[in-house]
Amino acid sequence: ICIILACDGIPFTSGFSFDWTQFIITELISLIFASILPMAITLYWAKKLNTDKDISNREDRFVPLIVGILSYLVGFAIALTLGVSNFLTVLILCYAVNTFIVLLITYKWKISIHTTGLTGPVAALIMLLGPLGAIVGLLYPVLIWSRFTLKKHTMAQAIAGGVFGLVMTVLEAYLYMDLLHLPVYNLVPLGECLWIILGLIFAPIVLGILTILNDNGKSNTKAIFYLLCILAIAFFAFFAPQSALIILILATVTSILVSYYGGENFSWFRAIR
Repeated sequence: ICIILACDGIPFTSGFSFDWTQFIITELISLIFASILPMAITLYWAKKLNTDKDISNREDRFVPLIVGILSYLVGFAIALTLGVSNFLTVLILCYAVNTFIVLLITYKWKISIHTTGLTGPVAALIMLLGPLGAIVGLLYPVLIWSRFTLKKHTMAQAIAGGVFGLVMTVLEAYLYMDLLHLPVYNLVPLGECLWIILGLIFAPIVLGILTILNDNGKSNTKAIFYLLCILAIAFFAFFAPQSALIILILATVTSILVSYYGGENFSWFRAIR
C-alpha cells in the first residue's frame, strides 16, 4: 500500500515518479504502529498467559486489542500531524475504529481477527486499485478454511470477520475523508468498491448458509448453490461494473476449489459434494 501511495503516474512512462521520502515515512508509520507494536503485544501477552500465539481464549484477547487500538491511534495522530498521506491517515483510523468494534464484539462472540486482518488491507487495495487489489482477497476463502479446519473459529466467525473487515473499512474510509477534510484523489468510486466486495463475499456467505442447512438435514444444497451462482453472475452482468463481475467469478471459483480440496471434514465440501 505504501508503495502505491508513493507512486505518481503510471510506471515505466515518462511522467512517472516515486516519492522516496513519502514512502519511507508512511512505511515506518504503518510498520511500527499498524504491525510491529500490535503483533509484539500479542506475542508478549500469549507468552505471559502461557497460551497459543492466536490467543484462542476469547476472554484473553482484550488487552492485546486495547493496546492495538492505542497503537493505531498514535499512528493516526503522527500521520495526521506530518500530513504525509491522507489515505494512510484515514486507513489507520479505520483500523483503530474497527479494532474497537472487534473488541466490543469479542465480549460476546469470538469473531475472527485473522480474516478481519486480511480483509482490512484488501479493502484498501480495492479502493486504490479496484479489481487488481481484490485479487489478494481471493485468499479470504482459503483463510476461512484454515481457521475452521484448525478449530480456531466456527464457520460463522471466520466468514463474519472478513465481511466486517471489507465493508467497514471501505465505508469508514470514505466517511472519514469527508468528515476530516482529508481528500484522496483517483480512488475507485465507493459504489464500485461495494460491488467488488459483494463479489468477493458472495460465495463464502452462501456456502456458510448452505452448510448450516446441510448440517440440519436439508438436501439439494449443491443444486441450490450452483443455481444461486448462476443467478448472481446474471445479476452482476446486468447491474454491476465489469470489474465486480470478474471478481465474483474468480472468488466463486476459488471458493469451489477450496470446498473440494479442503477435505471431507470441511463443511463446505459436505454442502456441495
